[in-house]
Amino acid sequence: MNKQTIAPHERGVVRLFALDMRPEEAKFLREPGAAEQVLGVAGLDPEQIDIFPVSDLEDLGLYGYLNEGCGVSGDQLDRVALKAIDGWVMVLRSAAFHGRPATLIPDRRIRLIGLYTEEATNWTGSPIPTESAKPFSAPQTPVVSDTPRRIGLALIVVLAILLIGGALWLIR
Repeated sequence: MNKQTIAPHERGVVRLFALDMRPEEAKFLREPGAAEQVLGVAGLDPEQIDIFPVSDLEDLGLYGYLNEGCGVSGDQLDRVALKAIDGWVMVLRSAAFHGRPATLIPDRRIRLIGLYTEEATNWTGSPIPTESAKPFSAPQTPVVSDTPRRIGLALIVVLAILLIGGALWLIR
């Protein structure tokens, strides 16, 4: 049995499986819950599972799909080995587990080809040398007093009270 344990909060892992089954069986795995059943785990996000015949990739191939489509770096991929794979495959991304731990117990007709990691975004950068990028380099605007607005609002309130009072005095 080729059990696989998925760590809680696993991110950026792409699993590639070969589907050793008839095309109609493989196509059926696209139905809701079918992939979960053959992987032996419930609660997967179907949007994070791709099931397709390798021939659909045409010139792109599995290498291009994993590299360009899934963000797997080329140094993790064996182009020759991936080119030799035909038939149907399943690609399972970490996001399918919703950050929960799991144990995969794949059906005997599902064979793990590879486990790859997506390239992480590099958020580092060099300092920007321009003057405008320096802290506090923007022109400072003077603080505008809001005293005139307060006085105007106070006058409007006083006038409204006087008008209401006058109207009530006339009604009596």
